[in-house]
Amino acid sequence: MKRHSFLLVLCLACFAGWGSVAAAHAGTALPPGVSAGASVEGISEYRLDNGLRVLLYPDASTPTMLVNVTYAVGAAQENYGESGMAHLLEHLLFKGTPSVKNISAEFKRRGITYNGTTSHDRTNYYGWFPANEQTLDWLLTVEADRMVNANVAKQDLDSEMTVVRNELEIGENKPSRILLQRMTAQAFLWHAYGKSVIGNRDDVENVPIERLQAFYRTWYQPDNATVIIAGSFDLARALATVKRTFGALPRPTRKLPGRYTLEPAQDGEREINIRRVGELHMIALGYHAPAAGHPDAAAMEVMDSIMGTVPSGRLHKALVVTRLAANIDDGVDSFLEPGLAGFYATPVAGSDPAQVEKILLEQVEGLAAHPFTEEEVTSAKQRLANLHERVRNGSVIGIANGLSESIAAGDWRLDFVRRDAIGRVTAEDVNRVARTYLVRDNRTLARFIPTAKPGLVKISPAPPIASLVGGYTGLPAVATGEVFDGTPENIQARTETLIIGNGLKVALLPKRSRGDRVDAILTFHFGDEASLSGRADAAMFAGRLLMHGSKTMSREQIAKRFDDLKARVQIVGTSQMTYVSVKSSRENLVPALRVVADVLRNPVFPESEFAQLRTQSIAGLVSNNKEPGYIADHAMRTHFDPYPAGHPEAVRSQQQELADINALTLEQVRAFHRDFYGTSVGEVAVVGNFDPEQMKQELRTLFAGWSSPKPFVQSKKPYFQPSRVVREQFESPDKANAVVVSRSNFPIQVEDPDHAALLVAGRIFGGGAMSSRLGDRVRGKEGLSYYVGAGVIVDPLDGNGTFYMQATAAPENAAKVEKLMSEELRRFVSKGITEQELVDAKSALLESFRDGRSTDGVIASNLRQNLYLGRTMHWDAEFERRTANLTVDQVSAAIKRRLKPELLSTFVAGDFAGSKRRIVTSP
Repeated sequence: MKRHSFLLVLCLACFAGWGSVAAAHAGTALPPGVSAGASVEGISEYRLDNGLRVLLYPDASTPTMLVNVTYAVGAAQENYGESGMAHLLEHLLFKGTPSVKNISAEFKRRGITYNGTTSHDRTNYYGWFPANEQTLDWLLTVEADRMVNANVAKQDLDSEMTVVRNELEIGENKPSRILLQRMTAQAFLWHAYGKSVIGNRDDVENVPIERLQAFYRTWYQPDNATVIIAGSFDLARALATVKRTFGALPRPTRKLPGRYTLEPAQDGEREINIRRVGELHMIALGYHAPAAGHPDAAAMEVMDSIMGTVPSGRLHKALVVTRLAANIDDGVDSFLEPGLAGFYATPVAGSDPAQVEKILLEQVEGLAAHPFTEEEVTSAKQRLANLHERVRNGSVIGIANGLSESIAAGDWRLDFVRRDAIGRVTAEDVNRVARTYLVRDNRTLARFIPTAKPGLVKISPAPPIASLVGGYTGLPAVATGEVFDGTPENIQARTETLIIGNGLKVALLPKRSRGDRVDAILTFHFGDEASLSGRADAAMFAGRLLMHGSKTMSREQIAKRFDDLKARVQIVGTSQMTYVSVKSSRENLVPALRVVADVLRNPVFPESEFAQLRTQSIAGLVSNNKEPGYIADHAMRTHFDPYPAGHPEAVRSQQQELADINALTLEQVRAFHRDFYGTSVGEVAVVGNFDPEQMKQELRTLFAGWSSPKPFVQSKKPYFQPSRVVREQFESPDKANAVVVSRSNFPIQVEDPDHAALLVAGRIFGGGAMSSRLGDRVRGKEGLSYYVGAGVIVDPLDGNGTFYMQATAAPENAAKVEKLMSEELRRFVSKGITEQELVDAKSALLESFRDGRSTDGVIASNLRQNLYLGRTMHWDAEFERRTANLTVDQVSAAIKRRLKPELLSTFVAGDFAGSKRRIVTSP
């Protein structure tokens, strides 16, 4: 339920740059006009004469590069009538400059993964790509160009406005987002944080191009921007390129507008009721909270962890364990200026929302009677420290990209300081901030009620950021990993494969990794179609409840044990497979695997946890009932996947799913585990810093000897194309966004030469909402859809392929979008592709393959899949070779052979009746 601004708390805590072994300033010759600033934990700051800040974070072991340009401007800088303008401008900056006509297409052609995002206090643009100095030079040149030379043209605004409006409509489909927007607007009477970042519909539709251009000229300047470069690059060369490109921009003569509107202290509780179509009640509480730089921010973050963590959090125990609420959530804004602390609950269908609201308020505002304990504070600090450490040992690309949030909050070093501050937080600190801010008169549920003696809450000003970060040095830099060649050939040469026991296939790739981290992926298989008939729900519940308690540990103890081991563990069970992912360190991997083995072998499936999961599952089904995306997708699967009742892949109606889950018993779940689970048949892939011999012994001891009572036989998914081509339309009342999906099937083997050709074709036709045949026509030219795309899926085992198209649109535009997609497909099939499209698509696809192998987790996933499919990384190398050698004739011929527009079935869902009413009543 959290709005994106609440999520920034986690982003800041995660990403607030822990350093690598990047060179500090010492020994770095600076170009003229460049001065050195602070250097913290491997990240070094520089300043150009024109005011531009530069953050450099080199790490030779990272095979990728990142460029992020962050501007200190967002929704908070917008005036009345301009809401959503910062976000709208973010879209327009991809439209091009006089020098680069189509920025998105050029990014895609060079294999750059890119995006832009807008929040209240900043806008950023970022791209990452396999390490290449020439691409870095080109990207820095383009970013400097569009900083001051973007077209920001009327014709681009006219088309992109409708795209942004469709994005706004997507948000209006979500009751939770509507609830949060209304609560936030009620909480902030004057401050700009009360406005939605995406803006007001009328402002987005009517903003004059002159105001947008003036906004751009004011804020998009070097003295309001920070350029971040991270990954495998030469520091001196990168700094020289920044000087050559951005340094050529003059320092502005204007003075940046200041911010002076402060939110007055709230003078009583507020309450607001929103009445919209939906299925479930939701309750949200908001309390004004300090800015990111305030002394109380660290204690607020610890409080947030204690309240909202699952399964140990107070809200979970009070509301979910008692079966009153299906879900809870919480979060604290981490903004430049005071934001909100939020707490949320979704009552179980049939329960009394008033009782849930009463208990939620008691939990949040009753802390004086039930103060936080030293044990709770210690555990919360450990969880937050683990989170910091995981990210510190993770990708420098992710760390550097996350610096945008620290910059938005006041300074890129700010969260280094707050990380340390969290370590000093005491139970008294947490109880004090709860007593100060989580009080009735500071609450928004959202109705004004006069009171004789309001308890005004005044938030003291945060100290100057410079006083917090000045002279800060941080922790020692993390040891870096080896410079690893991520080619399929090298991965295969470095990997040892073996079979343990009677069927456990193992791939081991030991390598020096950043922070001595290890990624392990384990999958175990069991059962056949006949034995699994009618047991899909029992399988799903058994898999989801594995981590909810074993014979030796409760759910909370399991979570704490993994926290103590600093291990991130995911276990998922389906009808024929258990999937386990473990991210840990060299010293903790084996202990974590031992806990995993205990959880798999000895689950107890507690009655209370079973009841909670059933409640949550029912709530999820009910909430999907009116969602256009779910409705269209369900109809499509019903048409194309006609498996018989009881089959693990059978598509059921929502009513049948609800009835089946309500009828499911705990004994059926326990019986599924007894009848099917085992670990002797499967695949294990381990990549990172570990001892191979120790790992082999542990795998033999932990997993090889436990066989499933029902031997594994892979379910078949043979090629099937329905005999009827259909078009089905469904009403989804009060949903501002409609969904269009189309699909056809075709026979194909994974080794067929058409496989690679069709992947390239799919990328050209619909591989990007901003740069593809569909994207250029439906979004770029017509401005009808925020998301439109298409693609091809080839099953690696059963000789079947799928072609699909999908798009979002306003209900009144859905028919036109459907027509345009059909026209583009027929043109694509009849005329084929161009040479330039082929070159760009092959380059981007091959770069995506290489980029995917830049992280140990992806390598482990590839190795695990190859074990299952009985192939090696040589298969990947050969597939990439075939892709690189494709010709225009080969791809065009594959398109004609496999893509049949006349066989396409289409499914559309939206508020079409409502859209007609809106059209009739519009002036």
